[in-house]
Amino acid sequence: MDRLPALSSLSHNEKDALIHALWAQVQALTAQVGILTARVAELEAKLRLPPKTPDNSSLPPSQGKKPNRDDKPARQGPRQGSLGRKGGGRLLAEVADETVTARPSCCAQCEAALTEADLTLASRFDKVDLPKVVPVVTRVERYAGHCRCCGGTTLAPLPEGLEPGTPFSLNIVALAMYLRFVHHVSYRRLSRLMLELFGLAISEGALDAAFQRGKPRFDAETAAILARLRRARVVCSDETGVRIDGRTCWNWVFQNNEVVIHVVRRSRGAGVVAEVMDGHRPAIWVSDLYSAQRGHAEAWQICLAHQLRDCRYAAEAGDIIFAPRMKALLLRAAVLARRHRGLAESTRREYRRRLEHALDAVMALAPTNRHGQRLRKRYGKLREHLFTFLDHPDVTADNNGSERELRPTATYRKVTGGFRSTWGADLYAAVRSVIGTATRRSTDAYQAIRATLQGQSILAPG
Repeated sequence: MDRLPALSSLSHNEKDALIHALWAQVQALTAQVGILTARVAELEAKLRLPPKTPDNSSLPPSQGKKPNRDDKPARQGPRQGSLGRKGGGRLLAEVADETVTARPSCCAQCEAALTEADLTLASRFDKVDLPKVVPVVTRVERYAGHCRCCGGTTLAPLPEGLEPGTPFSLNIVALAMYLRFVHHVSYRRLSRLMLELFGLAISEGALDAAFQRGKPRFDAETAAILARLRRARVVCSDETGVRIDGRTCWNWVFQNNEVVIHVVRRSRGAGVVAEVMDGHRPAIWVSDLYSAQRGHAEAWQICLAHQLRDCRYAAEAGDIIFAPRMKALLLRAAVLARRHRGLAESTRREYRRRLEHALDAVMALAPTNRHGQRLRKRYGKLREHLFTFLDHPDVTADNNGSERELRPTATYRKVTGGFRSTWGADLYAAVRSVIGTATRRSTDAYQAIRATLQGQSILAPG
């Protein structure tokens, strides 16, 4: 109805119909106004919310905005020594490859001759250099013998490492894999690096083929690590996004103090956990609150670092009743987690009883802010999983170990943009599994890669 009709020309029935139509329209508009008013209030409330930062949300540190640092006053005097040692520079090498001795023969003032008795050692220091690295080419000439008696042909046996096939040795492949998977060097830059630093011409395709040849060794070692994980009592897990051929996938990590397993799958669901664990149900599971991480063990420890972050955001968003008290309680638990391994069982039980009593007092609060209400509802359901670590001295109160294992994946994703093939993602996961497991045995990444390519296991018997 664009305009009101002439009411004098309408009958009583027509006027009644017009009134009913207008009433229905008023009711519909009133309902719509109510919805829009609520939406406006919601948007206005969001405008008053604090910004999300890496300290109070899941925002990665790379996206956080850091304030400019204040100007530092000029240092007075020499720089102090680093933490843990006195000043004075680099320590001398235990064994020097070469020693150069400088002795004066005459006095610099009067030119009188100086004898050995006149000399004292004034200083001793090291100068460190790197020799030029060039490829060492070994040409193999293999002869075949033809027997005059039976007519057979016998090929000469070859020394280990000089088999026919690829011209590149295991050491070259290990170095290339180390640079690729630890330092995130792309194929193009890796090929250029090999040429400019070592004088070794190796194409991107040759690098790709070398990695594919080495993959079975890493798959075999990963299978052994996975078998060890499926006997573990404690498992910590987390996941992060990766890109494979332009599609979003997920890098899952499962780790504890003994082993690390990375797998890359297209799914972020609980089916990945079921596949990896293969029926094994550990005693303790440590993770965040993501639903796919729940229900895989007899007991569950929630990552307290994530909960502290959420409490901080709620407090910044205006909750002055629940979030500050809950944050203080979680900080008490985090302090205990740093030393609970050395406490007696009875002491740990007493600390947990005190924390539970304090939690009862916090849960009795009635927050009015919606963020505080959300947290109170959450901990009402999950409170039994907050202090599980006090019942098990081998369990941490956070999932920082998993976060650290996934950090190289995030860096790799940003530097390279992701993976071009599924086998490349699987190889990356296998290499990171081997490196993470080796690190727990004080073996560096390069030595772990080299040992795996040689067919040596990084796992101790057990």
